[in-house]
Amino acid sequence: MGTRILVVDDEDTLRTVISQVLIEDGHDVAAAASAEEALELFRENPFPLVITDIIMGKMSGLELLREVKELESETLVVVMTSHASLETACEALRHGAYDFLVKPFDEIDLVSAVVKRATDRIDLIRANQDLMQRLKSYATDLERLNEQLKSMANRDGLTGLFNRRYLNEALEREFSRSGRHAREFSLVLLDVDHFKHYNDTHGHLAGDEALRTVAEVLQERCRKSTIAARYGGEEFVLLIPETDKEGAEYFAGMIRGIVEEHAFPGEDSQPLGKVTVSMGVATFPEDAADITGLIDCADKALYQAKKAGRNAVITWQAPTPV
Repeated sequence: MGTRILVVDDEDTLRTVISQVLIEDGHDVAAAASAEEALELFRENPFPLVITDIIMGKMSGLELLREVKELESETLVVVMTSHASLETACEALRHGAYDFLVKPFDEIDLVSAVVKRATDRIDLIRANQDLMQRLKSYATDLERLNEQLKSMANRDGLTGLFNRRYLNEALEREFSRSGRHAREFSLVLLDVDHFKHYNDTHGHLAGDEALRTVAEVLQERCRKSTIAARYGGEEFVLLIPETDKEGAEYFAGMIRGIVEEHAFPGEDSQPLGKVTVSMGVATFPEDAADITGLIDCADKALYQAKKAGRNAVITWQAPTPV
């Protein structure tokens, strides 16, 4: 398929001859008798190639060149000039013209040859643009894929919550941040009560679904800043930034209540007649000065909640010295 070409010359005969040659070469040609008319046509639908005389009426070919380049910088412009105006042609080249033709033409085939070089250049530009577009698309797809892989690496495969590895990294960051700014944060350990009994009674698929349901409750109720993670088996962890013990206990109590009220399939077979959770709460820096200590405090509070009959929230309180 040929190239769309705009031929501009105020000489009717020359304009017609050039247009006819280019049409016979297979191009889609439009013609204009003045730079003003050419600019109007160009604004309506830009051409990839413009062939224009330099010396015309009110508006010169050089002015047209500047206007065209401002509207569409990728458009190639070939200027036509006489032997006496070669200096003007050189000026046109300095202003961005692709090539020039000297009138009168010794052979009309020179027009076809110059246009062939120009259209080859246009094809190359388009190919490069297509390549760049594909590369951008590939880069976007790769970035999206990398984000998905990163998310998969940080997520638990069953519940979609963060995994233990990500939790450990988040704990390190939060300890560092809270220590620098003297801020509190709380840790909540959550365990599904009598989960082995539920699994043994209803099967592992039902048990997996119960864990996913608990995870959904956590995802729906947690703030964006809260890290909800699966700690292992039927245990979950909530890392709640800038929250004191009272606030963490209140939030944990809300989660406990929602789980208790949720209708799990076959829950009436559970020892408590429902699927429930027990939770232990510990707060930095009140309860511990390091990660290991804080997890240990939350774990001990969880153990107390289990020992107290389950379906409970217990906040860690250090034993009173004797």
